[in-house]
Amino acid sequence: MELLERVRRIGLVPVVAFESADQAVPCSRALREAQLDIIEITMRTAAGIESIRRVKAEFPDMVVGAGTVLTLEKAKEAVDAGAEFVVLPGYQEDVVAWCVGKGVAVLPGCVTPAEIQLALQKGLKVLKFFPADVYGGVKALKALNGPFGPSGVTFIPTGGVDQKNLADYVQVPFIAAVGGGWLCSSKQIKEADYAGITKTVKESIDVLLGFELGHVGFNTAGAEQSEEITKTLVSAFHFPYLPGNSANFAGAAVEVVKSTGLGKNGHVAIKTNNIDRAEYYLAKRGFVVDPATAKSKDGKTTAVYLKDEIGGFAFHLLQK
Repeated sequence: MELLERVRRIGLVPVVAFESADQAVPCSRALREAQLDIIEITMRTAAGIESIRRVKAEFPDMVVGAGTVLTLEKAKEAVDAGAEFVVLPGYQEDVVAWCVGKGVAVLPGCVTPAEIQLALQKGLKVLKFFPADVYGGVKALKALNGPFGPSGVTFIPTGGVDQKNLADYVQVPFIAAVGGGWLCSSKQIKEADYAGITKTVKESIDVLLGFELGHVGFNTAGAEQSEEITKTLVSAFHFPYLPGNSANFAGAAVEVVKSTGLGKNGHVAIKTNNIDRAEYYLAKRGFVVDPATAKSKDGKTTAVYLKDEIGGFAFHLLQK
C-alpha cells in the first residue's frame, strides 16, 4: 500500500515530542497495543532523531515520520534515521524539492491558497493544515476545498484537535487524517502512563470509525411474505411503512427483504464514518470483508459485507 494511502486508512497521526529516546519504544508499543501503527516524532527536542532510529529498529512495519522539520539538514538526518515521511510546519521550498526529488513523502504546512498552489506545482496532494484551530478549523478547510477540491487536495489538520472535537473532522471526506498530541500526551509520556495512552487511542479510534447500528434485515420467501411481515411490524409499533423494490422497511431500522438474502437469519447494517478505515481496523481485529459484495457510488465504496456471519446474521458496513 502506498505510504500516504496507508496514512489515510489509519486516519490518526499521534504527534509526539520525546525528551529522551528511552521513551520512544515503550510509547510506540502502547500505540500498537491500541492498533495504531503510526507515529510522527517531532524534531522539537534533541531526542527526535535517535527516537526515530529506535522505533524503526524495534517495529520495522510501523509508519514513522519526522515532524517539525525546519531545515533541509534535519530532513536528511531524519530520513537517514528511518523516517518515511517528513512534516513541515509551513511551506519550505528547499525541503519540499529535496523530498520530492528523493521520493520521500512530504507534508508541508499549507493554510493559504498561495501555499496550496505551490504544493500543487510540486505534485503534492496531501497537505498539513496547522495550527488548525487558529486558521479556522473545519470551516476554513471547507472553504479551501471549494477551489482546490477538484485538484484532489486533502488535508491533515493538527493543532487544536483533540478527542472532544475529533468527530467534527473525521466525517469530512477531504480530510486525509487527523493529527495531534492528545493521542500520546506529554503528561502521559512523562509519567510513563502507557496504559493511559493505549486507552486514549482506543477511544479515539472508536470516534474515528463512528460505528453505529444502521438497520436489521429479515430474509423472507418472497414479496408477499415481506409485505405481510412489514405490515405486522407497522401495526404493532406504528413504524412508517416504506415500500421498496427489493425490500420493504418498517421505519428506518427494520428491512424486510423480498427474498432469501445473505445470512442464515438475515443481515445487520453497521454505519461508519469511513468504510476504508473500517475495513483497515476490522482486519486488525480478525474480521475481513468480501470485496465481491461491495457497492460503490462515484468511485467510493458505500457498502460491503463481512466474509463471515455472526450469530447467523450477515453483517455489512454502510457509509454514513
